[in-house]
Formats: sequence, structure tokens, C-alpha cells
Amino acid sequence: MKIRAILLVLFSVIMFSCNHEKKIDTQAKYDNAVSFLYNNYNNKKVFNLNTNVNWFQDNSGIWFIDYSKEKKEYKTVNFNDYKVKPLFDYDKLKNAISKLNDSYTEINGVSFSNFQPVKEGLSFIYSNEKYIVDLKTYNLKKEEKPKQQEENTNQSLSPDKKWLAYAKNYNLFIKSTLTNKEYQLSKLGKKDFQYASYYGWFDKMKGENGNRPDRFFVNWSKDSKYISTSIVDTRNAEKMFLLDWSKDELFKPELLSYYRGSPGDSNMVKITPVIYNIDTKKEVKTKLPTTTHINASQLQWTNTSGTLLARITKRGYKEEELILLNLKENSTKKLIEESSNTNIENFDYQLINDHKIVFYSERSGWRQLYLLDISSGKTKRLTSDGYVVNDISYVDKDKETIYYLASGKEENNNPYHQQLYCVDFNGNEKLLTAENLHHKINFSKDGKYFVDNMSTIQEKTKTVLRVSETGKIVAELATADVDWATQKGWEAPIPFSLIGKDNKTTIYGGYWKPTHFSASKKYPIIDATYTGPHTQRFPKSFDRAFANQAMAELGFIVVQIDGLGTTGRSKAFRDFSYKNMGNNLEDHVKAIKHLANENSFIDIDKVGIFGHSAGGYDTGRALLAFPEFYKVGVASSADHDFRMEKAWWPEMYQGWPVDSTYHQISNISNAKNLKGKLLITHGGLDDNVNPSATFKLAEAFIKADKEFDLLILPSQRHGYTGIHRDYFIKKLWSYFVEHLLNEEPIWDITLKNE
Repeated sequence: MKIRAILLVLFSVIMFSCNHEKKIDTQAKYDNAVSFLYNNYNNKKVFNLNTNVNWFQDNSGIWFIDYSKEKKEYKTVNFNDYKVKPLFDYDKLKNAISKLNDSYTEINGVSFSNFQPVKEGLSFIYSNEKYIVDLKTYNLKKEEKPKQQEENTNQSLSPDKKWLAYAKNYNLFIKSTLTNKEYQLSKLGKKDFQYASYYGWFDKMKGENGNRPDRFFVNWSKDSKYISTSIVDTRNAEKMFLLDWSKDELFKPELLSYYRGSPGDSNMVKITPVIYNIDTKKEVKTKLPTTTHINASQLQWTNTSGTLLARITKRGYKEEELILLNLKENSTKKLIEESSNTNIENFDYQLINDHKIVFYSERSGWRQLYLLDISSGKTKRLTSDGYVVNDISYVDKDKETIYYLASGKEENNNPYHQQLYCVDFNGNEKLLTAENLHHKINFSKDGKYFVDNMSTIQEKTKTVLRVSETGKIVAELATADVDWATQKGWEAPIPFSLIGKDNKTTIYGGYWKPTHFSASKKYPIIDATYTGPHTQRFPKSFDRAFANQAMAELGFIVVQIDGLGTTGRSKAFRDFSYKNMGNNLEDHVKAIKHLANENSFIDIDKVGIFGHSAGGYDTGRALLAFPEFYKVGVASSADHDFRMEKAWWPEMYQGWPVDSTYHQISNISNAKNLKGKLLITHGGLDDNVNPSATFKLAEAFIKADKEFDLLILPSQRHGYTGIHRDYFIKKLWSYFVEHLLNEEPIWDITLKNE
């Protein structure tokens, strides 16, 4: 008995020791995770992941902040010599400010802003006050703010300042600023049929029959001869509703409503464009269509009197037109016509002058730039096809040159890494950023220079100033410093590629490892998902290098993947998701299996997934469509059934009219398939993705007798903020630690370690 008692004591000591060691290890992982939250590391422990550069208004130079662990330095470059110098003596300016302002503090690490060179030295803003400092003496004076008349957003002065437009009694009026005489332009306005108004996407009303907020909108022609506006017709429009439980002083929830169409709805807010002739005070009759609020026509005045452009999008997003209206001749001319068997997502245009328009189109299968001659109606492609034009960065109208960002043009480059090019109106292209990196570009106002934050997910950000015409680097501004992270054992995320589900197209992803990684261990893997067809997930720049590190620190491999069906590649690549968004995760499953085959440290039997919004839908879909593969998920603010979502997004990608595919891919319709552990969360005041689908999914789980977890954040909208965001992060972490790691989570942690 004595020996047995001794053995029991020893066993208890060993078990206590093991449990104690495990608890310490878990605490250390949580501490590491907290340290890798954005607000705890960015420009506090790692520096210059992305450098924001500010342009002087007189086009003489730039200023920026160079961060380091020792200090932050305000620096400048003058375009005369391109030398990087201190913008001012920080201590001297701080002392000068302290003499005038006893409450001098550093706010969020940045005290001064809006620097501009002036005759007396340098002007800047501190604590919402404007100062001028003499950089020789550091004498400081506060600028007296001129008394500014508060802008009235419910009226609009014509460019020639002769007319004032405003709304009254639901109609559009103008008043002469010379005679003060008033003219009523529209006569048919009434409640819920308002002229000179616009639809506010997030406009909310109290109660079921509350009044819509006042919204005023007009658009003057450049010569003040015409004015355009719109009629907003809400008479038959359906609403969505929210219950606000968040007010401490109220003991009954407040009902909120807002106009928002769902896919397939016919009773939506209707928008009708109308135009008035100021001389005649009469409406100019046009054939511009009445549309819904999700495909409202867009009007733009040209420099020629009485002419304007109208961009008309037909519901379903398969047809789009750009039309030139000549109001004096009562004529219309179709300039551009786009059509697609799936959808048109990437059409847009810029009016260069009254003779030329540059526009984006995917008519070749790739998003390219085209030049339209308005007079002749002739169109020519400016760019050389086979790659994606991402954005126009700057247009030099005098030299007829367009600077644009494009991906996938250079051989052997990652197709998600963008570089800067220019093309003239004859189609002569030139590469301006030859480095095989991802380039984030910021142009000066006059277009002579641009700042380039260039990097990859594994190559540190280098920020440089370049000459636009040649791309030549004339100044090196800042370089990322991640010494703190590397000393902790951090390694940059690892990119990878494989052949996608079509068995021919290369897809890409990247994954994060914990700093305490050991190749001899097995780690659960978590899919940080968002397969929304309009987004990318591949981590292409170094400022994303820590995006999932906090989660990885808890003991996971975290992966982001761009499968077939997402944007940034060819139209055919994205079209894999058209009317097929329920299958966007197939490539994720294939990619995770590929990683597990390549890396023995990945535990393929422990796969988790989390995502927000459309990523939340993915998460629910993962556990319902792939229940044997995905074991644990956290779906936040998700659109679990596209029939309950806002109309434009599902109609763009899942099609219109609504058909049986909506039902087939609904998480609610498939609730019976749940096997793993799923937490669904939502903000109670989410006016972007209404929480109704989350509640409906919860009801479906109950009816199917499926165990699940539900968290409602009553005061939160689509994004979680402040203490509510912290609460959600802790809940997210705890859920995976408990159910995927099979460890006891720690709740009593603080997410700030400044």
C-alpha cells in the first residue's frame, strides 16, 4: 500500500507537471499570436511594409515618414536634386509646439500632417490646427482659420454662379442669383417619388414607415446651360429590416428599415434620369431608361454644350452601352456596346477629350485598353492582349500617353504581380518597372513622377521615386525592416502553385507557418477563404506577409488560395464561377491535398476554414459540401443564401433571373449535411449583408438536429470594430484551438501589447 501511495503521488506530480508545461506552451502561443496582430506590429515592431508618400502641391517634391525601432523620421525629397533629407528637425519642432501647446502628444504615432512648403518655411497641421514654422529659427506661428461658410449639401451653384439649384416639396427648383427669382423645373414630384434625389445604399429609416433621409443630387453641364438629375421612386420598393438592441437606455429594440432589393426582386427602388434646359426651364425629353437602383444609368457631361455620355447597364449585367446624347439636335449615337454570355464585370471608360475615349473591355477574353474616336466611331485596341490591365494610373492628355498597371504580361512572372507600363494612342507599349516584383504605384498630380512600393510576399518592400517617362529610379526612400520578426523565428509565407480542377490551368496560393515551427510535428491546416469572384487571395506583396501570422502562431498552417473562378486572370478563368459559386472551393480542397502530399508536417485529417462575408458563405459551404474534408469552421457575417442577399452581387455572378441553382448552392438548403464543428456569427446591425440568412441557417440546423454554435454581436455592422472586434478574434482563436488542436483555449488575454 505504501509503494502504491508513493506511485500515486509521483503520477500526480508528473501529470501536474505535464499539464503545467502544456498550459505554459499554450500561453506562449497566445502571446505570440497577440504580438502578430496588425495594430501591435505595424511600424512598432516591423517597419515600412508599405510607405505612404505625400506630394507637395507645388510639384516641387515629396514628404514621407521613415519608421525604425529607434525613431520615426519625417523626410523629404526635392525634385531639383533628388536627395533624401530630413524634412525638419523633429526635436526642435516638437519643442516649439510644446511651448504653444502644453498638451502635445503623439497620436497613433503620427503627430504632424499636411506638410507644404510656403514662403515663410513649412506649413503643417497639428491637432487640427494649422501652423507655419521658420526652418532656420524654428519660430512658430498658428494660422488663423478663415471663417468658412458651412457648405449646404442640399443646394448646388452652377459653374457660372448665376443659378442655384435645390429641392423643395420633392421637386427641383432653380433660383437666379442675380434677381432672386425662383423657377420650378419639375412638377410631378411627391412623397416617395422624388426629383433631384439619389438612392443612398445605407440610408436607414426608423420603423416600418419612417421617412427616407433627405438626399439631394444634380449635375450641371460645364457651360451651365443644362442640369441633369434623377427621380428616385420608392413607391413599390421592398425593404430589409434590422432590430437595434444596442442602446443601453432602451429596453425595447428599435426597428430599422432600408430599401434594398434581393436577387430576382421586381419591387425595387427605380431610378429615372432627367435633364432640364436652363434657358427654357423645361425638361429635355430623352429615351434614357428607368432602371433599378443596382443598374442605374450614369451620365457625364462633355465639354461641348448640350452633349453628354450615358452609360446604360441592363439588369443581369450581360449588356452594357455607352451612348452620346446631343440635346440640341435631339439625337443619340451608340459609341460602345458590350455583351457577354455570362456577365460584364470589367467595363469602364475615361473621357480623354470631346474626341477620344479610352475604355476597358474583356471582349478579347482579357481586360484590355481600347481607344474610341468619337467622330468616326472607330475603335482600336491599344494594349497587346493575353494579360490583364488592372488599372489606369495616369493619363497624359497632352502627350496622348496612358500609364497603366498590368499583370501577367512578362514571361516567367507570377500572373498576380502587377507592373507599370505606358502606351501611346498609336499602341506603342513600354515597360517602366522591369523588376520581377509586385509594384504598387502612386503618381504625382502633374504625372512627372511616381512612387513605387515594390515587393513580393517573400522579398521585402523597397520604396523608390521614379521618373514617369522612363521609369528611372531617382531616389530610394525606405526599405522594410522585419528584424524583430526574424529574431522570433518568423519566415515569410511560402508561395506555391499547382494545376487546377480543369487539369490545365495553374493556380496559386501561399501559406504561413508558426515561428515555433518544427518539421517533425504535424500541424492542422486552416483555409483563410474568400472565393468571391471579384477578389484575389494570393498574397502578392510584402505588406501582406503577416496577414495570417497571428492565427499560425496558435499552432496552425494557414493557407490562402486563388482557385479557378476568381478575378485577376482571364475572363474564362473567372467564368468558372458563373452560376457555379457553390463549387469555388474544389480547387481549395485540391490545393490543400497537394500541400499535404508535399509536406509531411501538414495533418490532412485536421482541416479548418474561416472567412467573412462571401468568405463566410465559403466556410458554411465547405462544411456542408465537403463534410469529410473540412472539420472546423468559423463563418462571420455570411451571405448563406444568395436569394437573401443584396441583388447586384449574386445577379452578377450567379445569374438573373433567379433559378434553381440558387437553391442548390444555398447553405440553408444543405444544412442537413453538417458533420463538423461550425460557429456562425453576425453583426445585429449589418446593413450590407442582412443577418437574416444567418438566423435562417440556424433555424435550418435546429430542424435538421445539427449541433452548431451561434454568436450575434448586437451593435455591429458588417465589419466588427473596437472591443467587439477583439471579442470576435478571441472567439475565433478559441474555436480552432479547442476543436482543431484539441487544446484548452485561453480566454483571459489582452489583444494589445503596445
